[in-house]
Amino acid sequence: MLKPGRQLSLQLYNALRELIISNPRSSGAKLPASRELAGMLEVSRNTVVNAYERLFAEGFIETRIGDGTYVAQLHALSKPMQPGESFGIEPQLHLGFRLPAASLFNQHRIHEGAPKAFRIGMPAIDLFPFDDWARLQSRFWRREPVDHMGYGHPAGEPQLRELIAQYLRHARGLKCDPSQIVITLGAQQAIMICSALLLHPEDEVVIENPCYWAAAGAFSCLGVKMNGIAVDNDGLQTSQLQRIPKARLAYVSPSCQYPTGATLSMARRLELLKWAEEKKSWIIEDDYDGEYRYSGTPLTPLAAIDQSNRVLYIGSFSKVMYPGLRLGYLVAPKQLVDQFLLMRTMSTRQPPMNDQMAMALFLSEGHFQKHSRRMRRAALLRRDALLQAWNQHLSHIGEMQQVSSGLHVTIRLANFVTEQRLIAQALSEGIEITPLSASWLPGSSEAQTGRYGLVLGFACVKVPDILRAVETLKYAWAQR
Repeated sequence: MLKPGRQLSLQLYNALRELIISNPRSSGAKLPASRELAGMLEVSRNTVVNAYERLFAEGFIETRIGDGTYVAQLHALSKPMQPGESFGIEPQLHLGFRLPAASLFNQHRIHEGAPKAFRIGMPAIDLFPFDDWARLQSRFWRREPVDHMGYGHPAGEPQLRELIAQYLRHARGLKCDPSQIVITLGAQQAIMICSALLLHPEDEVVIENPCYWAAAGAFSCLGVKMNGIAVDNDGLQTSQLQRIPKARLAYVSPSCQYPTGATLSMARRLELLKWAEEKKSWIIEDDYDGEYRYSGTPLTPLAAIDQSNRVLYIGSFSKVMYPGLRLGYLVAPKQLVDQFLLMRTMSTRQPPMNDQMAMALFLSEGHFQKHSRRMRRAALLRRDALLQAWNQHLSHIGEMQQVSSGLHVTIRLANFVTEQRLIAQALSEGIEITPLSASWLPGSSEAQTGRYGLVLGFACVKVPDILRAVETLKYAWAQR
């Protein structure tokens, strides 16, 4: 906080600077002597001297020996904007065609306050082990970690990469070398890095339709042409791949497709891998919530059965820890590691080292495995509570199926008008529901089956809050 004298000096400096900038004709004008101006303003001379010294240092005024202080000769500046005016886009400013296209997929919301029904993309952060995490962070800093306070390796902290490699071997059956792992600022950055490295503008990619909006936005930012392929209960319909012969890459989420929740069958996984090998194309496998499997045996990731090194595997800690942590990882084919590291070095390097080291300790001491099991049990309990309450009170709205993985569930609706009305009525009651229609690629057929619906996240909502929210929707939607 500024002391009173300094604060007054700063106010005087700001007032004189604005006066000089807003009045081009003041260039060359003589200013009152510091003692004279102090008397006029009834402030101390030091206050005026300090303001004059700062204006002089920044080139707004100049002194002439034996003659006083003058406003410097400045080029005329633009007229200050008036309240209510807005910036226009200059004709010569080239924004290109990418950002307008990317804006179609900007479904990001800035969430304030604690999670509530039925926010998507959020785990049960009410169960987060705050004490353990604070202790690990404190341990890192108490040791005065001077060796970890530089720029570090662009791939990320070696200890964390080694632990992730071990975790993937045991939990996913994915055998990889730590040198293949790049620590990222979440899955979204990994998608962007992969796309920027492997694709040129106008290249064609295959993406699930309906799709994960942020992945589609990343491709749009790079000027890539997206070809949507429909999804059914067995995931991406790989039989349609042959109609896109120029596709250089396919983006898929085999464990739990967003937003449908479908799991890619083993037969289709093998077919997709065969396609990539024959076409010399790449596959981005986004395993964003692979820890959440509620029934059956999790299928082996594409990267674990890939024999031709065409799969780039993306994982994230956001859905087990918390999204604001911004920690994820990419497992790159060995032939691409050097290129990824170069791109990483020239862009964002790596996430904060204290978070990486705390995460390494969280893994090495067994906290992550224990917390994952706890989060999975909580999500299953909340899924079942939502399913039971929905079937009891809201089954007339649409069928809610029992999802076997993931953190959300989708209810199909007949048309856009119904979808938007139900979401608006829910929002008026403070309940967040995501429209399924926002996940379809532009140009998708209006007659596409299953185009409209409601996407409800259940993992971040306590069971009593789920029951209250369903009861609230029962009355809010009574006039359906």
